[in-house]
This record gives sequence, structure tokens and C-alpha cells, in this order.
Amino acid sequence: MPKLQPAVGQHGVLPKDGLANLLRTLRQDGYTVMGPTVERDVIVLQPVSSTEQLARGLRDQQQPGVYRLKPADPDLFFQYVVGPHGPKRYLFPPIQQLFALHVRQGDFAFDAGPPQPPKLAFVGLRPCELAAMASMDRVFAGQSRCESDVYYLQARQQMFIVAVNCTHPAGTCFCASMNTGPQAREGFDLALTEMRGAFLVRVGSARGAQVAASLELQAPTAAEIELAELKLDQAREHMGRKLDRDEARHLLEQNIEHPHWDEVAKRCLACGNCTMVCPTCFCSSVSDANDLTGGGVSRTRLWESCYTHQFSYTTAGPVRSTIRARYRHWLRHKLCTMWDQFGVSGCVGCGRCITWCPVGIDLTQEIVALRGGSPIQPAELSPNVESEV
Repeated sequence: MPKLQPAVGQHGVLPKDGLANLLRTLRQDGYTVMGPTVERDVIVLQPVSSTEQLARGLRDQQQPGVYRLKPADPDLFFQYVVGPHGPKRYLFPPIQQLFALHVRQGDFAFDAGPPQPPKLAFVGLRPCELAAMASMDRVFAGQSRCESDVYYLQARQQMFIVAVNCTHPAGTCFCASMNTGPQAREGFDLALTEMRGAFLVRVGSARGAQVAASLELQAPTAAEIELAELKLDQAREHMGRKLDRDEARHLLEQNIEHPHWDEVAKRCLACGNCTMVCPTCFCSSVSDANDLTGGGVSRTRLWESCYTHQFSYTTAGPVRSTIRARYRHWLRHKLCTMWDQFGVSGCVGCGRCITWCPVGIDLTQEIVALRGGSPIQPAELSPNVESEV
């Protein structure tokens, strides 16, 4: 096959063994490469130095309250989708010191602010994650009424993204309904579609073209492009869940006092799992620590959840004192009021909140209930689909 001179928007073919060269090139360019690995039987993003560390030959089974990894085709790297956390924790860390200072001779002396963000390259990010980061940009990168977060902005600007299109959606995925997947359309440097013997690569940026130039990509055939499109079409047709986002927004606006909120409150534990795994939740609190002996003080930002009793606490008590109110607030923010705040959806259809809810609350089924329909029983919901393509 003829070699390709990469340019933005072009496709090329990368043999499977070329993935190791991609990781090596990124490391040589000074990136810490983050890839999907297995830790405690779940897929997590961690530093990798070789393809042997990637979670190859595995797929995930995800249903409400269920996550399992199972053996799969050993020749394929990316048969799973998303685990419990993603790039958000590297852009907006769960615990981050904002500043530290102490008193010297009666004056305050500034010791340290947030650390410099590392130069990260993410390999294996899914299209729903790209959409989630685009939503977070509205919050942290100065793209709305909010001031930009310096750490987030710098980390975001210097990160390199190798996205992977989803060809094996999980049982809780509904990115096709949210128009965020299964194919990455923007927000990446390189995007891969995995086939049996190679990856179809799409160049998404000038930086991506520079890296692709070192990979000696081959020009794709029409059959290879058609096969990749067929795999993505099949993924769209076999999502584990569906949701009409426009209908959901309308129902949540019109049913603030619907009696179904009481039914959800009977099941919800207010544990906050859904907010911790959600790629677009951004609530936080600050904690001040004082060293009275040395005259020092520091301030730390920590992830917080709108499900905790103290989150909305004021001098008059908590604004949302019941689980009913807290669940309603969270669901409305994800599917309804974040549109009003930032002009984007707070939900990208990744399905994490469904998978990692200990009691299996399914937000897509809560919308069905608000519509007045009968929630679909678990046996009727689509399992993970094995692609035959």
C-alpha cells in the first residue's frame, strides 16, 4: 500500500504493531501517556509505557449496578468502553491544594499555589469523554460566564488525545441518543477505529498530523473505510439504552412536583456514586488548614457531591433536606438546567451513573416513568452486543 502524508481530516491505516510506535513517539515528545489498564477488576486510566500494559483481550459487562470484565478476543485492544473514572480527574483533580502561605515578621508570605499540570497524552478516550470535556470547558475554560480555572486550562491546552471509536457499546451506553458517539467527530488529535488486523486512523489536528507522520500510515482502501463505517453503524443500532434528550428536558421542566420523585427517593441511598463517576459533575468544596504554631495556612479544593446533606447547608439549614429533592436536583441539572447555565447538556450518555449506582437506578427509565410509561424490566434491556463485523 502507498504511504500517506498525514493532514487534518485524512484517514490512514496503522497496523496493530504500530500502536507501540505511537506510544513511543508520544513519550519521546515529552508526554506522560495515560492508557486504559486493569486495576481491581475495572478499567482505569493510568500511566503506561508499552502496549503490554493496556487492557487487551477484555470486554466489560455493564448493567444497572453491575460491572464485570470478561475475557474476549485476545487480538483486540479496545473491546470495552468506560470504567468508573476518566480524564476529568487529571484536569480537575479530586484533591488539589489551591495555595499555602505563612506569616513572616508580621507579613503574609506566599508559599505555593496549585502545582503545574503534567503534560499528558490520553490513549483510548471514548467519544462520550470528548463531549464531556467540551462541557467541562464551558465551566472551567472561560467559555461561559465563569472565570477560567488556570490549572484546568493549562492541562487542557497541552494534552494530546488519541480517541477510540466505540464498536462494542455496553449495556448502559446511550451516547447515540445524546449525539455524542459512538464516533468521535471533534476534540481529538487522532481517532482510531479498531479492526482485526489494524486501526483506521483519522487525523484531527495539526499536532495529530505531526505525530501521524512518524507512524508511516498507509492509505486506506475503500473496503477498509466501509468496514469501519459498518462497525460504527452497528454500534449505533445496538446501544444498551435510549433517551430522547429534548423530551427529557421538557418532562423535567414540567414535572417538578411529580409523585414519582417520592418513588425514586425510596430507592436512592444518596451515596453520591453517580456524581463521583459522572464525567461532567463539577461540584467542589474548600477546606482551610491552619498551623497555629508556625503561622501557616493552606486551602485545598475537594470534590463534593450535591447528594450530601451539608452541600446546600446555609445558616437556615440545608436547602435540599430530602433525598427526593437532592435526586431531583441532580437529574434536572444533568438533563435540563445545565442547558440554561452553560448551553450544553450535562449528560453525554456514558451510562456510568447507571452502572455504578448500588441500587441500579437508571436515569433513562426515570424519564420513562415521568412520561407516565411503565419502566422497562431489566430482562427487556439490551445486553452488551457482540459485534460480528
